[in-house]
Amino acid sequence: MAAPRLFLRTLGVKSSLTGLTGGVHGSLGFTLLKLSPGCTAKPTAQRRHAAHFTYHPDPVPTQYGPTQKMNLFQSVTSALDNILASDPTAVIFGEDVAFGGVFRCTVGLRDKYGKDRVFNTPLCEQGIVGFGIGAAAAGATAIAEIQFADYIYPAFDQIVNEAAKYRYRSGNLFDCGKLTIRSPWGCVGHGSLYHSQSPEAFFAHCPGIKIVVPRGPVQAKGLLLSCIEDKNPCIFFEPKILYRAAVEQVPTEAYHIPLSQAEVLQEGSDLTLVAWGTQVHVMREVAAMAQEKLGVSCELIDLQTILPWDTETVCKSVVKTGRLLISHEAPVTGGFAAEISSTVQEECFLNLEAPISRVCGYDTPFPHIFEPFYIPDKWKCFEAVKRMINY
Repeated sequence: MAAPRLFLRTLGVKSSLTGLTGGVHGSLGFTLLKLSPGCTAKPTAQRRHAAHFTYHPDPVPTQYGPTQKMNLFQSVTSALDNILASDPTAVIFGEDVAFGGVFRCTVGLRDKYGKDRVFNTPLCEQGIVGFGIGAAAAGATAIAEIQFADYIYPAFDQIVNEAAKYRYRSGNLFDCGKLTIRSPWGCVGHGSLYHSQSPEAFFAHCPGIKIVVPRGPVQAKGLLLSCIEDKNPCIFFEPKILYRAAVEQVPTEAYHIPLSQAEVLQEGSDLTLVAWGTQVHVMREVAAMAQEKLGVSCELIDLQTILPWDTETVCKSVVKTGRLLISHEAPVTGGFAAEISSTVQEECFLNLEAPISRVCGYDTPFPHIFEPFYIPDKWKCFEAVKRMINY
């Protein structure tokens, strides 16, 4: 930093050190532009595309009582508030949750319910889940947070070999069904290798747990409360790019959305689109593009629960449309789209008008600056639609 300071003093320019990180928008960069021959005095503003989708809020629910405007992280907070108020055995724990969490999902809960019910843990995912299994087995409603889904792997053994098998191995004498594991999930625009992963397929191979991914605030609260009250351990992945981008009118009181029931968001006759989480909103745009540019009627399904998934709703739709496109952010090889594709091929083979198509992430680590090229955006999905229609 000494050289820039000397340079600035020589020029007689007053600039704070924080301005040095501002690129061409900082004081130093602007001075250099003025001094460089051929440069204009006005730096060009760089546009940053914050998201690869347009969020489409759901209609205001009327069946659950009064609503309040919430984004996704606030709807999660509301669900946790409801369960802490109604269940005296409920406890919430994880890295930084006592301070509100890195995404603010538990903000204010420690102050409201006390440090014995909302508390921090060491940075040890295996220990967090192991503690949760023990607490749930002892009768508590245990709600564990893994700070990012990318860091759930140290807890893999506890989830797969302990939580998922606890009831089975004891002949139903014991269980940890009151355990719910929450975790931020999916791409976020700048998360790179360790803050963008979608690991749902790793756990979908494991009987004994349930896996849920919501598409927005209304679903997040209802599905999270259903996970917490379900009699099986559940993993609840929260699309972190939607924490603030997704805003809806959410019921303030507790309500439940059934697990293992996919939702048909748009009925159609020519092609079935299946997705979950953030990708549902990408597929909404694909359906609109297909109708506008190709005259193709798409049926859009939000799977919601990955395990056990709703085979009936998906197969019923494919029997009607004859075509299926599945899309998710995780790498294509071994992704959950492969399981859906295999099942539909077995159940609906004679109804298919074209090969089933998967538009997913590439078989590479999740990139940083190349994220816009990695994600399965609407243009990749739209090209798949055209190929299927022209098959």
